[in-house]
Amino acid sequence: MELPLVVGVDGSDGSLPAVDWAVDEAARHGLPLRLVYGSLWERYEGRAPSVGLDRPARQVMADHIVASAAERAGRRNPDVKVTTDVLLADATDALLQEGNNATALITGSRGRGELKGLLLGSVGLAVAARAHCPVVVVRGDKAGLAGTHERILLGAGDPATSEEAVRFAFREAEVRGCVLDVVRTWRVPAYQTSDAAEAAEAPGQDHEERARTELDDLLREAMADHPGVRVQRATVEGPARRVLVHRSAAADLVIVGARRRQGHVGLQLGRVAHTLLHHAQCPVAVVPERV
Repeated sequence: MELPLVVGVDGSDGSLPAVDWAVDEAARHGLPLRLVYGSLWERYEGRAPSVGLDRPARQVMADHIVASAAERAGRRNPDVKVTTDVLLADATDALLQEGNNATALITGSRGRGELKGLLLGSVGLAVAARAHCPVVVVRGDKAGLAGTHERILLGAGDPATSEEAVRFAFREAEVRGCVLDVVRTWRVPAYQTSDAAEAAEAPGQDHEERARTELDDLLREAMADHPGVRVQRATVEGPARRVLVHRSAAADLVIVGARRRQGHVGLQLGRVAHTLLHHAQCPVAVVPERV
């Protein structure tokens, strides 16, 4: 049985684009959709005056949030199977638990109560940094959210932590029938630079050639498995986070890998993924690789 796409909903404006994006994604992949809301209202029993809502009111509010999200999903595509649930857990914990039985987790960029100045809410960041399944944070401009670029962007990082991200990217490009842009960045270490242009030229060429070789090795198996996917490869000098943020303006989804070390309970999110989650101009998928 196919595992569902799980969407965290909380009634905020940020969760509405996430629901819409998830419905379209579920339809593309033929997957069911599960809308969940993490609520701790039972823990506030007896403290209603300090929080403004008693237990029944909190329960009604939670039920209304998931029902409204389900109604919105049904209007967008009535063929997508939708289920809902209110979980008695913190929003982050609820989504992480749901991720154990999900194809992917999908969240908005900010939730209820987040400060307007924040680029990414705490729930989206924590889930992206800890989940053991792919996480998509739905953010970006109108073109990126609507998928009008017909282009997926994959940031090809360390081969040891990018294999799952590569597979995810090829499946996504195949089901969308769009171009897959794969970018691997390279840089010359500071100790190899020189004031003499001639001395600096050879190290740069060496690093670029190594990047090309690593990119070819990383993509070889996936390209054989998905021969119909149109792949455009590029090796670019510069910081990966800056290059990918810039290129996200012409993409419908940017995908990066992330390490997930066994037994490690803290946040596991590299600088590139962290930057994209805050600044990308399209939705961001963080795909974990267990190492």
